[in-house]
Amino acid sequence: MRVLVVAMLLSAMMAPVAVAESKWDEDGWLQNLGKQYVESGDEFGCYGMPHLDWQADPGAVSIECREYIEQRIDASKWGDRPISTYTPSGLTAAHHTTIGAQGFMVHGDDNGIADTAWHSADDEPISEFDWFNLGRRGGSLEKGIADIDELESELDSGGLVNMYWIGKIDDLTIRHDSEVIEMVESRNDVWFTTWGEAYSYWTVDRCNQINHSIADNILHFEHENTAACNAAAPWAWNVPVTWIIEIPNSTVIATDFPQMNVSDSSTQEGWRQEGSIIFVSVLSGHEVNFSLSNNTDYDVLGRTQFFNNKSVAFTIAGHATSELFLWAKRFDENPNLAFTWLVTPKALDTGIAWLPYAGLFVLVVSVSGIFLLVKRDARLLSRAEDLMPTVAGGEDDE
Repeated sequence: MRVLVVAMLLSAMMAPVAVAESKWDEDGWLQNLGKQYVESGDEFGCYGMPHLDWQADPGAVSIECREYIEQRIDASKWGDRPISTYTPSGLTAAHHTTIGAQGFMVHGDDNGIADTAWHSADDEPISEFDWFNLGRRGGSLEKGIADIDELESELDSGGLVNMYWIGKIDDLTIRHDSEVIEMVESRNDVWFTTWGEAYSYWTVDRCNQINHSIADNILHFEHENTAACNAAAPWAWNVPVTWIIEIPNSTVIATDFPQMNVSDSSTQEGWRQEGSIIFVSVLSGHEVNFSLSNNTDYDVLGRTQFFNNKSVAFTIAGHATSELFLWAKRFDENPNLAFTWLVTPKALDTGIAWLPYAGLFVLVVSVSGIFLLVKRDARLLSRAEDLMPTVAGGEDDE
């Protein structure tokens, strides 16, 4: 009985400790099958963590969320560290600086702070702080709420268009508007990207170094990987950037670099020629050699605003992503789309509502066991006293 009571008491004391050490229910699809979405161009960022509050301690939320992602999946095909996160309204500029110090350089979306990026086609980011308030454009992807005319107008105006999407609210599964997806995929001017890709592409404007030359009809181009540029944007990923090279009266006749088409809309390395212009999309640290049809003067005109000279960038943010498989599987037939999945684990207590009742049961059984044990010992003691002989004087016989 004593062993049983001790075991029950220990179980009652240890149960809360076990819950504290595991605060969420694991999303097995994230770790096991999420890689296929990374390879297809999706990104994984942060939304929040159970039992932690953005307002109370944004630094703790961002640290724990970053570790949660890094221990399970790469954030992107271009980088393993997550750099995009949801942030609620009401945080101060100091809070956003704290979150940025954890490596999250894109905060979204439309959170109310003064600095802004892409709240309209003309709201181009100037400093890194602008990315602490990424705009939301184009509305929701939810069927019945999505406005195809509004989205089309935003795409026509250019810039970065960032849509909102959530796949489930409580037990209600949210349907997406397939007509909106069809409209966007039918366009030839759209770069399908993610928050982190768009930010990393933009950082090249702040610092870049290219090396180029021509000799014997061989045009050499290299986007150099320098320590100075890495230090200027230490959290940015190395993504292919599209450069413009003018080669009057000449054409490319050979190269070992992959060729692209004007219709290619997902971030990748490659090149294509359009008249006297070569568009070459290349990673920092990689070099390309083009064999030209004849000797010619050339000029590197700079980089395009968006990948492959697209006129508009398009992102979809999956807010509060707690069930990757259920949310992402429905878009498998739309390979061009790129999602920024803002991850949040499921709180563990949502799946174990019986735990408080189990604790109460253990407590009742423990107290009852102790009571029975004390009562049994008292009864045994009374019987022992009754069996002990006594002398006439009333004192115990030795």
